[in-house]
Amino acid sequence: MAQKHTIKIYRTETCPYCHAEMEWLKENKIKYIDINLTKKQDKIQEMIDKSGQTGVPVTLIDEGTDEEEVIVGFDKAYLKKLFGKKTA
Repeated sequence: MAQKHTIKIYRTETCPYCHAEMEWLKENKIKYIDINLTKKQDKIQEMIDKSGQTGVPVTLIDEGTDEEEVIVGFDKAYLKKLFGKKTA
């Protein structure tokens, strides 16, 4: 089944929550676009404009509507609910 969401994760290389979220998504075969702010500092303002936050991770979920859903931090329980996953 094709994934209906486009997911972007704004992260840094040293953020343990970013790594935990990316690992969880990989384990659950959920594709995402990795925006590494350590290497792409020009994307920091974009993240702030979209989320109102400077902390990472910031996850944007686009379901093809006019608005993206913004998740600040690694909210595994919410992601499990959103993607219907039963894994730990």
